[in-house]
Amino acid sequence: MTTSTTEWQMNDRVLWKACQRPGSPEEFGHELCRSSSEEKWGFAMSPSSPRDTSNMRSLDRAITVVEALEEAGRPLKLVEISRVTGLHNATVQRILNALESRGRVERDGREYRSGASAVYGAHAYLTTSPLVERAKPVLRELAQRTSLTASLFVRAGWSRVVVARVPGAKPMAYELPMGSRLSLHRGAGKIFAAEFSTEQLTQYIEQVAPEEMGGESDSWGAQLRAQLNEIRAQGYHIARGERIVGAMSISAPVRDRSAAVRASITVGAESRDVAEAAEQELLAEVKHAAEAVRLS
Repeated sequence: MTTSTTEWQMNDRVLWKACQRPGSPEEFGHELCRSSSEEKWGFAMSPSSPRDTSNMRSLDRAITVVEALEEAGRPLKLVEISRVTGLHNATVQRILNALESRGRVERDGREYRSGASAVYGAHAYLTTSPLVERAKPVLRELAQRTSLTASLFVRAGWSRVVVARVPGAKPMAYELPMGSRLSLHRGAGKIFAAEFSTEQLTQYIEQVAPEEMGGESDSWGAQLRAQLNEIRAQGYHIARGERIVGAMSISAPVRDRSAAVRASITVGAESRDVAEAAEQELLAEVKHAAEAVRLS
């Protein structure tokens, strides 16, 4: 029996994120995701039972609320969380109460923010990730050889996050805390965006362009596509002033044995500290570091 769209109903924002997570199409079983799993694995996943579907929907909604608080960068009121997530106020309130009881959310008056217990998850990732452990000594050597700040980024949905960082002898004028969420269409983020399929890039542009360019989304999207094609072909990206005025970065992808991009290695500095004539020498160091971290 074919599962109805109503039975698998999710708001667009949740579905969009769910379908992009590695492994998520199979876990969520949504009919719009199953086509991609069928193409990838050669078979379509069977729908879960109504009870399993309900449990997964509840879990998905809770994760959506947590992500809304993480992405906001400031405390949010109940109505703001409802608006961002597309969930009813009563549903959001029940989720917040449960999360608050577990320390995942904290409340100040009428505003909510991520709780201290959220740090546990970040610590668990940073201390158990083979990728992070493999990259640490490589980043230290890269920072020492270049005198620039060396960082490791991984993709998280439509964003990238810094998971390891070693300061260089030439300090940056700004601080980028561990776990900072950054875009994929500026600086080192383009290493990940360059690997998007045509459909993924279209989705990303539709999400980002209205905020970035207003009514100029078509021209902005065309320019981004051209830049990403060039980055994919050359296998690196050198950026000056893309994310922060006066800053520059040189990035290369970290690939696994299937050639999929798992992370990016980046060196960053104040633009005045790196002459354009030195970029190619630094690029060679970054590429060497990325190859050293390459996952077998």
